Amino acid sequence: MTSAIDSDEIEITDRDADWHRFLKTRCKKELEEISREYPFRRSLYINYHDIESFGKTGTQMADELLDNPGKVIGDIRDAIKNHRLIKVKKEKEQPDINIRFLSLPRKIAIREIRSDHIGRMISVEGILRKTTEVRPRITLAVFRCPSGHRTVKAQGYGPFIEPEGCTADGCTQKKLELIPRFSRFVDSQKLRIQESPEGLRGGEQPQTIDVDAIDDITGIVTAGDRIVINGILRSIQRNSYGTKSTIFDIYIECNSIEVAEKEFEEVNISEEDEKQIISLSQDPMIYRKISHSIAPTIFGVDDVKEAIALQLFGGIAKEMPDGSRLRGDIHVLLIGDPGIAKSQMLRYVVKLSPRAIYTSGQSSTAAGLTATAVKDEFGDGRWTLEAGALVLADMGVACVDEMDKMDKNDRSALHEAMEQQSISIAKAGITATLKSRCALLGAANPKYGRFDDFAPIGEQINMPPSLLSRFDLIFILADKPEHERDLAIAEHMIKAHSVGELIAQHSRTPIDGVTDEYIAEQLKPVTPEIDPTLFRKYVAYAKRNCFPRLGTEAREALIEYYMKLRDLADANKPVPVTARQLEAIIRLAESSAKIRLSPLIEKADSDRTIRIIDTCLRQVAYDPSSGTFDIDKVTTGVSKGKRDLIRTIKQVIRDTADDNGRAHIEDVIERVRTQGFEKDEVDKQIRAMLRSGEAMEPKHGVIKLI
Repeated sequence: MTSAIDSDEIEITDRDADWHRFLKTRCKKELEEISREYPFRRSLYINYHDIESFGKTGTQMADELLDNPGKVIGDIRDAIKNHRLIKVKKEKEQPDINIRFLSLPRKIAIREIRSDHIGRMISVEGILRKTTEVRPRITLAVFRCPSGHRTVKAQGYGPFIEPEGCTADGCTQKKLELIPRFSRFVDSQKLRIQESPEGLRGGEQPQTIDVDAIDDITGIVTAGDRIVINGILRSIQRNSYGTKSTIFDIYIECNSIEVAEKEFEEVNISEEDEKQIISLSQDPMIYRKISHSIAPTIFGVDDVKEAIALQLFGGIAKEMPDGSRLRGDIHVLLIGDPGIAKSQMLRYVVKLSPRAIYTSGQSSTAAGLTATAVKDEFGDGRWTLEAGALVLADMGVACVDEMDKMDKNDRSALHEAMEQQSISIAKAGITATLKSRCALLGAANPKYGRFDDFAPIGEQINMPPSLLSRFDLIFILADKPEHERDLAIAEHMIKAHSVGELIAQHSRTPIDGVTDEYIAEQLKPVTPEIDPTLFRKYVAYAKRNCFPRLGTEAREALIEYYMKLRDLADANKPVPVTARQLEAIIRLAESSAKIRLSPLIEKADSDRTIRIIDTCLRQVAYDPSSGTFDIDKVTTGVSKGKRDLIRTIKQVIRDTADDNGRAHIEDVIERVRTQGFEKDEVDKQIRAMLRSGEAMEPKHGVIKLI
């Protein structure tokens, strides 16, 4: 028996020497810095790869760290203490420092954590859902009995434990008093981390786990951050109403936090992938291939697919010297008749973007989109912030379906997120600003279910002008019968369905003559030209590595187009384009160059951008009566023509009114008509004024301004 104990002791002293050697060679600089800066720096960070690459003993030490982290941390502390590796001037005894580990090899998904992981070192990646504020936690409680004896009791995570009585010899006192002044406290914070949405299968609810962070790693992350938590999995017994349960809750005792600052870092791109991406970017047909790889089962709508491709790649976000930020994300809105496959398009984008969240407007509240303040047991009854959909889609795409069905108040939550790309919260005594640097892809139906060709577009979109003006591109998808196009759509859909039926039947009972090659050939029309997995990697690669600049020719073309539109305006004509549209044009041109992985924005990019913007403006802002673009139809909801009409009606009422300010409606309509306005239009506008309370009808056929 003694020999076993002896061999164990030899093993321990041996490890002490190993860790001493490792710390002296690999961590010398860090130890010297801690010696100089203690207590402001009191954590020694050790990279797992450094331990692993430390010869044969290093591999054993690395394995031991994963399987028995408590022992390893104790060994390192002993090695530092025994060999006085940290020399602090003020303190006589060795300082108490934290040993933290970075870059652990295998990340475990939250849903894969099992009971055999308890007590082991694990690494979990995800989004921070909520955090509590940093508060002191007692680790060593000092008690005093009425006789003056002191009793010390160590405290862990969970409920506070009081000693049963005084520990002094011969003292029988049971009533002890805590003395905070002599007790030892440490900063603590609770975090809740949720698994990343990109790793989930459809319909799964993302799982969460609580994290206990103490000392100098508290308060460094906020809700919505993407982080990697390295720590030891611990369990704590459930206790409901004083009865102990056999079920245990798990939490991670946090050892270190790595902030995944770089966007799209979770998409691993191998050298082979990189070669494929670069060869794809040099393909002259790359734009066609990319737009054909977006929802290939949906026939046509190529201009929308091209715009979505540009949105996925995005422009460049610019940080200005004065601290302001120009957004690079492109916002797109699809407004169309039912059955045009808008929702399907949105669902497909979620599949393609390296980071995307899908939500439907009807089931989304302002709190669910932005952030909500929650009061629950997580924060021990205090208010904590929980990040919403737009915060979780940070650095990605937020797809919001049925935007027109959203509640008015909830929709206003989108304003700040779209332009400033941040979300300010002031709820329940918490004021915070969360980041939401995401592109928004919205879908909505017309106000009356379908588009009416004879009514102005602005009146048919059930959304406030202030929100519409923040979209870079607005597409109107009207479902108009058109023989040739309808035939092509019908053939495309029947083909897709029949191949689906064939596959389903063939998988049950093999059909003669149906081979995999035959099925692949039949599936060609609905097979994306670029595989979705490679597409995601392509987008991530372009976002990481490509930052194009405006070339001279492209710059001149953009300025010329902008000026041409602005020059259409004079004192009486509507102002067709605002500076917001120019910013949109620049963002789209940057994105177009990114698709080619080009360092320069060329004339072809500006031409493509101008074509897309022109298509959108013609659909949304073209005023057929004056033959010009009228962006006011979108940005203010009242076109220039309508404003002129309202002004004329009011003037005519004033001119024809009697002493009491009353005028006959028939006379007013006749007079306004002589000034070049349609009778129906005038009548409709007068009714609208009466409804909105700008005018009143004291008796039938008489109008008076209010």
